[in-house]
Amino acid sequence: MTALLMWAVLALGPAPDPSAAAEPGVELGDLTWVEADKALTPDAVVVIPLGAASKEHGPHLKLKNDLILANYLKDRVRRRSKVVIAPTVPYSFYPAFVEYPGSTSLSLGTSRDTIVEICRGLARFGPKRFYVLNTGVSTVRALSPAAEILAADGILMRYTDVLKATEAVEKQICKQEGGTHADELETSMILYMSPDDCDMSKAVKDYHPGKGGLTRDAKKDGMTYSASGVFGDATLATKEKGRIVTEALVQAILKDIEELRSASLKQN
Repeated sequence: MTALLMWAVLALGPAPDPSAAAEPGVELGDLTWVEADKALTPDAVVVIPLGAASKEHGPHLKLKNDLILANYLKDRVRRRSKVVIAPTVPYSFYPAFVEYPGSTSLSLGTSRDTIVEICRGLARFGPKRFYVLNTGVSTVRALSPAAEILAADGILMRYTDVLKATEAVEKQICKQEGGTHADELETSMILYMSPDDCDMSKAVKDYHPGKGGLTRDAKKDGMTYSASGVFGDATLATKEKGRIVTEALVQAILKDIEELRSASLKQN
């Protein structure tokens, strides 16, 4: 390929996604209430992205890291599935990171009830199936009881379990000794999704096995020491690893949504 032809191809941008849905989804916030009335049907699946807008991710990733993940993934899902995308929820239950400046966490009860009330509110207009596009780990502790509460109302809510969804591919591509936060895997995903939001010159390995939330105090008992806020080895991250894990995660989310779409609303 000549340099001129290569430039022309790049200028046109990426080719259309051949697997994109014939009838893609919509973002609720882009609609008028009249349009929302037509979209929020009883058979609609409503996706609620959940990603922290202010949570530490080491010295190389931004506080809005999870929000970047959630918004990228919601757009991929919208293009591939006929869903209604609700506005992203930027706060939830993240108690493991509150020692690091800028990090925020709601209580477990507030995090649970926020999702419950969003689902109940939108369910009044018709939908009874909701999927929380979850980008956190500790958030599962709020989402699980939320799903139980909603089930009692005849509302079916499911959510992404990120660790389970990426477990198989992580074993194939990760080289780090261990870790789950701002680590090799998460940093790789940002390098693929939004490289300008990652500064690899500041990436570090910071892995001290332990239980409990992260702490900058090496003498604090019952917590996991991390001077940087990283739990793992971010220096091993690559864009290619990010592509592999991101595409696997997108497929897992789409599978979850289609299973939810066909699931019975009847309670046992």
